[in-house]
Amino acid sequence: MKHQYQWKKCSLKFRSNLCEIKKVDCALKKFSKELRLTEDEQYKLLVAATEAVLNAIIHGNKSDERKEVGVTCYSFKRKIIVRVRDHGTGFDPTVLPDPTHRDNILKEHGRGVYLIRALMDEVRFKKLKTGLVVELVLKRKQ
Repeated sequence: MKHQYQWKKCSLKFRSNLCEIKKVDCALKKFSKELRLTEDEQYKLLVAATEAVLNAIIHGNKSDERKEVGVTCYSFKRKIIVRVRDHGTGFDPTVLPDPTHRDNILKEHGRGVYLIRALMDEVRFKKLKTGLVVELVLKRKQ
């Protein structure tokens, strides 16, 4: 008898205010628990998704509370996909400065996308007519 996998989904929307990060943290922790993620998987997912949400609020929506950020998580057999959407103008991820370069090493910002890429197995940026979607993919070891 084949074991049938049940995929799961979690989604939320909130205004562009840094106080809303708590909602993302709670939702992702609950989602991680339902999926029985390892501590390492949960850490990677929480840190990368939080960075993506921070970027969406600060850089994408320019902290404009009239604009929303959307977060949607999907789990499939061996991977988890998190999509973070903002309503900003987008950017070119291929021209970001290297935060490990000696000219940038002491800067207090500019490490978010670098960190996301280091933690996730795949990262995609999709420019929309109104906004940007960052898609994070974490492949499960089990």
